[in-house]
Amino acid sequence: MIQAIGLTSSPRKELPPAVDDVSFEAQAGRVTALLGAPGAGKTTVLRLMLELQPGRGVAYFRGRPLHRIAHPVREVGVLLGDVPGHPARTVRGHLRMLCAAAGVPARRADEVLETAGLVSLSGERLGTLSRGTDRRLGLACALLADPHALVLDEPALGLPVRERRWLHGTLRAYAARGGTVLCTTADPKEAARTADRVVTLERGRIVADQEAGDFSRTRLRPRVAVRSPHAARLSVLLAKEARAARRSVEVVPEGGNRLCVYGSTCAEVGETAFRHGIVVHQLADEIGDMGPGAGVADLPGAAGDDGEARTGHPQRAAGGPVVPVTGGPVAPAADVPALPAADAPPPPAAEAAEPAADGRGPAPSAAPRHRAGVPDAGGSPAPAPSGPQALAAGESPRPAAPPASRSDRASGDRAELPPPLSVRPLPSPLRPLRYEIRRATGVGTGFLVGAGVLVVSALTAVLLARIGHTPQPRLLAAWPRELPLPPAALGAGLLGALAFGDEFRHPALAADRGTVPRRLGLLAAKLLVASATALVLAVLAVGCNAELLHLLHGPELVEVPADWFALSAAWLGLVIGCACAGVLAAGVFRSTTAGFAAVVAVPLLVVPLVPEAAEGPRAPAAMGAPARVREGAPLRWSPGGERPLEAVLRVITQPVGSALMLSLAVLLCAYLFTTLRSRVR
Repeated sequence: MIQAIGLTSSPRKELPPAVDDVSFEAQAGRVTALLGAPGAGKTTVLRLMLELQPGRGVAYFRGRPLHRIAHPVREVGVLLGDVPGHPARTVRGHLRMLCAAAGVPARRADEVLETAGLVSLSGERLGTLSRGTDRRLGLACALLADPHALVLDEPALGLPVRERRWLHGTLRAYAARGGTVLCTTADPKEAARTADRVVTLERGRIVADQEAGDFSRTRLRPRVAVRSPHAARLSVLLAKEARAARRSVEVVPEGGNRLCVYGSTCAEVGETAFRHGIVVHQLADEIGDMGPGAGVADLPGAAGDDGEARTGHPQRAAGGPVVPVTGGPVAPAADVPALPAADAPPPPAAEAAEPAADGRGPAPSAAPRHRAGVPDAGGSPAPAPSGPQALAAGESPRPAAPPASRSDRASGDRAELPPPLSVRPLPSPLRPLRYEIRRATGVGTGFLVGAGVLVVSALTAVLLARIGHTPQPRLLAAWPRELPLPPAALGAGLLGALAFGDEFRHPALAADRGTVPRRLGLLAAKLLVASATALVLAVLAVGCNAELLHLLHGPELVEVPADWFALSAAWLGLVIGCACAGVLAAGVFRSTTAGFAAVVAVPLLVVPLVPEAAEGPRAPAAMGAPARVREGAPLRWSPGGERPLEAVLRVITQPVGSALMLSLAVLLCAYLFTTLRSRVR
């Protein structure tokens, strides 16, 4: 169950708060719709519940606020706007990456793909998905960790009728298993058809909290839809007869030859048209809107509705009338039965048994969700459901799940749900490590950067060999004196910056929390993967350069130097250090560009700040340090064991090495400081 208590957004300057003292409940086993026009505050309510923006009030998910839940993704599945993810990542790769982040098996991705009907599109890139496919993927991401509640912002926005039926059937099946569904919508007819309870928002306040049947009877206005080639003449005649009979009839012209008549019936409109010889092409009862302040369906930008200005202009519903917006609610047409929409496409034969909105009684009390191996109230373990979760027409509900409030809904509107999941928390470093590996290998950017670095490094080495007068270490590293860093180090720094920069640019990891989590396990995984990538890149760059120089200029340029160990340690330390600097800088500044700029700034800005290391007066003293350490140490080692320590000290005392170590220390301290500050907040 979800409980929202006193949700109030922080006001901006002199403007009133977008949401003011909103309190409601979403029961388990039921679908609750948050209804309101664009600008009514629906998205702000969800963001306040998920603690994504500051404000007052609290939201409890099964008795606990979200910040008190260790793994929020396992408690609530969230869909806010479009699916955040790298546009070059595949649908299946995106879900597998989120599986690693949530600590669920990778096969879960295939299960939710089948549920969402995306198996045939699993290889498509996120940037090429249509609106309907993106909403399906968003629902698949929300269901990935088998959460106890779903919080969805305009899940049916922009979907065709067939996609809407699938979505509503899926949400209904999820609620039938005991889950809690809270979704927003701007279409009152959609709310009446799909929800068990409707909470109506207007100007940031709750104006109604009703069962769906009561909402249909008291807040939806019936209307008569008329199509005629003489619509203008018929409109004048209807208004004239209403004034003569002193009846309250409202005639609203629609686009083309369509009229919507409020306060009348099909018989009265048809008799008027017959008496005056007017041809009528359509005459049908429909469910209208809620009057002034009603929502509009399928309006662009409705998913992020809280930033839009509230104007007094008429708003047109999809297939609905133009309604003038006034300052207060309209008196409801009480005790008027809700009628099926005539402009909707004809349902299949199996859907003919769907009851009218006013005939639906209150939903039964929801029982807790049954999970595999968990005993129910009677003490016997409830088996894990398998196969379709939908109910065919005429079938009785499954005993392991509470019956839906629309148990006689046809099976064509139902959808299969993935089986319940028993989540097992994985060891701390293993989960972020899997996530980072799948994140780095799921997009071709890293491979393209690596290939480009190898090509540029090889061409630079050949060019330096033709020019001559270049020492062999710089020749093998393709490091001309005019460049601050060799191509391999720059490439490693760029790959390290991308590791955290992509998280902030495409926040797939924290779609439900609003920011990238700054946990040390995630940082360690990124540093480890970036270091391994930099190590491979450094070895491949030197190997490719040496092979190309051997082919073009003979073996004399690629002879192994005497101090190869110290040179190798310096080369690997430089490339790996640049990669780690890129990771830390991108994590601190939250940008790929800033992370790469920090890597380039090390030799340009930090090295001049270390003049003592550049002049090297302490280098000879540092070279004698291993011998002094061996003399005073309790454990002795052979003199040959001093060479690795001398090589490391020689690397550290170099200008670039000293500057790089200093930069890494500063960036690490800055990252830890921002981590502690975010936790305190």
